[in-house]
Formats: sequence, C-alpha cells, structure tokens
Amino acid sequence: MTRQSPYVITLSSVDRAVLEQRSRAYTARFATVVRAKIVLLAADGEQNTKIAHRLGVHVEVVSTWRKRFFESGLAGLDDRPGRGRPRSFTPEVVAEVKAMACEPPTQREVPLSRWSSVELAAQAVAEGLVVAVSASTVRRWLHEDAIKPWQHRSWIFPRDPDFAVKAARVLDLYQRIWQGTELSEHEYVISADEKSQLQALHRRHPGRPTGPGHPRQVEFEYRRGGTLAYFAAYDIHQARVLGTIAPKTGIEPFTELVSHVMTREPYASARRVFWVVDNGSSHAGQASIDRMSAAWPTATLVHLPIHASWLNQVEIYFSVLQRKAINPIDFPDLDALTERILAFQDRYNQTAAPFDWTFTRRDLHTMLDRIGPTEQTTPTPTAA
Repeated sequence: MTRQSPYVITLSSVDRAVLEQRSRAYTARFATVVRAKIVLLAADGEQNTKIAHRLGVHVEVVSTWRKRFFESGLAGLDDRPGRGRPRSFTPEVVAEVKAMACEPPTQREVPLSRWSSVELAAQAVAEGLVVAVSASTVRRWLHEDAIKPWQHRSWIFPRDPDFAVKAARVLDLYQRIWQGTELSEHEYVISADEKSQLQALHRRHPGRPTGPGHPRQVEFEYRRGGTLAYFAAYDIHQARVLGTIAPKTGIEPFTELVSHVMTREPYASARRVFWVVDNGSSHAGQASIDRMSAAWPTATLVHLPIHASWLNQVEIYFSVLQRKAINPIDFPDLDALTERILAFQDRYNQTAAPFDWTFTRRDLHTMLDRIGPTEQTTPTPTAA
C-alpha cells in the first residue's frame, strides 16, 4: 500500500491562481513549471508516486517540493541562496543580446525585417558574444524585460502643420467647450463620416454553426453583389446615430446626410450644431465649410487634422457595426446589406450610451511632446 504523505496541501484562491499561471507559462523555467504542477496535483489529493509518474520525475522530487510548500507556501518553491547551477552568461552578454533585439536586423547587415529568438541566438554566436546559447534562453531574457522584437505596430506621424490646433479644438468639443466657452444645452456635437465600399458578398455554400470542439465555419468562396456607402452622423453626447445609404461616396450623399440630420429635432431648432469630420473628399477643405454654413447657418463644420480619423468618434461606431452586424459577411444582395445596417442602427440607438472618451487636450500635448518636436512646425490657427 502506498504511504499517504503527512504534508496535506490546501490552497487559497490566490495561491491556486498563481500556481496555475506558473504551470501554463511556456516562457518560465522548466523547474518552476514542474514545482507548480506538483503542488497543484498534491492539493487535488494525488499521492506522491502518482504525481511523479504523471510528471516524469523522481518521487523524491515530488516529496521535496510538497514539503517545502507545506512549510513555507509560495516562497518555499523558490531556489535557496547558493543552490542550483551558477549563471552561464555574464550580465554584459545578456545586455548585448537585449540591445541587439532592439535594433533593426539590417543595422547588422542581416536581411531580415525583425528578429526572432532563434535568429538572435544564432547572431550572438556569429558575432562571438557566446560560444553557444539556446533560443529558449534568449526568449527568457527578453521575457524578463518584456522585449518582443517579433511584434510591431503601425502608426502615422502627425504631418499636419496645424495638428495641435485642429486636434485640440475637437477634443474641446468632446468636453462641450468651444473657443474657451462651455456649450449650452441647445448646442450639439456631431461626429460624421462615411463607411465606403461595403460589399454584399454571398457565400456559395452555407456555413456550419458552432459545435463541440469547433468554431463557426464560414465558406471561403462567395459571389459579389455590389458595394454601397453608409453615411453616419453620431451625436457624441446623446449616443444617437442617424445614417443614410448611398451607392457611393461624394459631396452629394454627404449633403443628403446633413439634410437628414438638420431637418430633425433637436438639431432643426438648435442654436448651433458642430460637425466633426475628417478630410475625405466628401467634405474636404474650405469649400465644404462654406457649403455647410450657406445651407445651414446654425451648422459649423470642424475638420480634424490630416490622417487623424482616430480622433473621430464615429469610427468607433463603425467598428462596432462591422463586428456585430456585418462580419462574417454573407448577404445575398445590397438590399439585404442595407436592411441589416439600418436595423442595427435602430437597435443601437435603443440602448447605446456615450463612449467613455478619455483622451483630452492635455493627453494630446503629452503625446506630441513624447514623439518629439523635430518634425513638428509651430501650430497656427486655421479655419480648415
């Protein structure tokens, strides 16, 4: 009969969460993962011999770490001072490899766009930093400093010479401020844009619904049913969307959207309605401002900086629409696509709340200071 261990393990919810995280961490040391699994299995009532067989280790290893945790908790699973194999690499070598990971490979005449841990290990050997080093060791070094050279993010440097001024006044409008004065209850802020090239793609074969062990499956082949454009005006403080459908983008369909909004209450009798737009061809330049004010004297068109649609709140609504109502695309024709878009708009308006917009004028200046003034020109006020 197998002897029951005298060290009965009982885990708190915190300890279990920590151990489960360690047991699943593929970047952690193998010993750390094994110790966590030993304690978790012991807490589940498993005997030492069964744990050893399951994990492929000696039963004395299981007994040691079970006892250490019983006596000292999580701290007992750490290596004791003076124990274990000494470090094989000097801090200088580790720092050199980390520095290499932060540089483009082309700087070292390596024909790669980005490093992987395997390639970093090979390059460290090629440059004579080490005689040999494994990719897993390099990966552990980078993980400790949260460096991930295989990842990248795209961004657009603000090239508009009036970026700060244009962006700041839009951010002020989001806080219900215009030219230093708080907006009244009879003034509104609209974020508007168009979502172009929406396709009615019809799958050639029906998809398969979600089932045990597999996600929803969508047929790869499709028939094209044409495209349309969706023009939307989002009241950022009321969380209300008004939209129209058009065959394509342009000045005329945008004008129709403005009329669709400005002839409805509360905008028809509003003191002022501010329209925040990007620099798309449907509403670009001073000419669009003049058209707007001539047709609707209470409407003020406010342009974002060039390449700054991320500051336009209607883009968030478009993202919600795409994820919740359009993807995965499968519409027999444009009429079905139109019906889905407008039905979702009505449903959204029933329960929507304003977006929790937290990016302010202060955050804008912090961002511009961080990316540096070298390519920034002094901002000057502009009407565009």
